[in-house]
Amino acid sequence: MRTNYLLCLVIVGLFLTGYVQMGKSEMASEKVVPGVQQEQAFAKTITKDLSIKYLLYLPKGYGEKERKWPLMMFLHGAGERGSNLNKVKVHGPPKIVEAGKDLPFIIVSPQCPKDDWWTERDDELIHLLDDIQKRYDVDAERVYLTGLSMGGYGTWTLGSTYPERFAAIVPICGGGKRFFGWRLKDVPVWAFHGGKDSVVPLRESAEMVQAVNRGGGDAKLTVYPDANHDSWTKTYDNPELYKWLLKHRKNKK
Repeated sequence: MRTNYLLCLVIVGLFLTGYVQMGKSEMASEKVVPGVQQEQAFAKTITKDLSIKYLLYLPKGYGEKERKWPLMMFLHGAGERGSNLNKVKVHGPPKIVEAGKDLPFIIVSPQCPKDDWWTERDDELIHLLDDIQKRYDVDAERVYLTGLSMGGYGTWTLGSTYPERFAAIVPICGGGKRFFGWRLKDVPVWAFHGGKDSVVPLRESAEMVQAVNRGGGDAKLTVYPDANHDSWTKTYDNPELYKWLLKHRKNKK
């Protein structure tokens, strides 16, 4: 009697194992009939290692009392790629705070690896943002994104991929995919470009701003008529830029 009982358990176990395996392979034993379109499914779990180096700036007064701080993520241009973080300090907010001027933001300035592009680094950037928000006193309603040249392209791309994360974005002399412009309909955009830019044509910014506004968004473009590719120095030196950023909150229309 006991032998029969054990035999039954073995048979049931083999049956269940076969059923589970069949389920995992999406019923692979079911034949596809030639000449007939059939529904199929594919599922696979993958893992990915992410790593990125970055500069971090905490504003003066951080930690002195309990409060949340706005955060700015800055994406540099193609010339600052590599593994030497000092290169990231040559332009934009990292340059400003390195010179001793305080900006009222937590500033995160990642470095893109050599020969890579920000438009291909969305995973690293958004998970870096997640990590910073977990470890520091970040006001989640005041998270801003900006970048220049290659970083301008990265700003358009990351902003349109994760529009729910940013209260406002500032892409400088960059461009993006116009058919994704509608995704930024709830994210204020202030773009900047040089009228004589010989590296990235002015139309790259103009067409993105138009695409956002066609989708019901709020985007504006400032053009420096006589500027070439460097439209960022004047932009980041302008106090009005930071005032404009700080007046925007994610959940405030």
